Amino acid sequence: MSVEATIWHYSRCSKSRKALAILRDEEATITLRSYLDDPPDVEELADVVQKLGISAEELVRKKESIFKELDVDTDAFDDEQWLELLANHPKLIERPLVFTEKGAVIGRPPEKIFEVLPDTTKV
Repeated sequence: MSVEATIWHYSRCSKSRKALAILRDEEATITLRSYLDDPPDVEELADVVQKLGISAEELVRKKESIFKELDVDTDAFDDEQWLELLANHPKLIERPLVFTEKGAVIGRPPEKIFEVLPDTTKV
């Protein structure tokens, strides 16, 4: 049974490449979104956070150099401000993100994507 999966992918990220390889090994029908070229807006990011069941802040890659350059006062930010930051700087979005009918997951480590694949696949 094939699964349809969407992956927010960054080709220079080894974790993202590994997650994509897992989806291909599982013979998923893949929709590949290069989210740096096609960045999500605040509304879409809010939906993603809701699907993941996390806070907006948890979707932020705080170790990225651009995050340090922006000198964000993290104590003063609310969810809306985190979402705006991500919409304006998509490189800060945690990756890879994988979405299937079963749910959504941040693929760190990449094997976490098995959580949103059908039970007939490896776990």
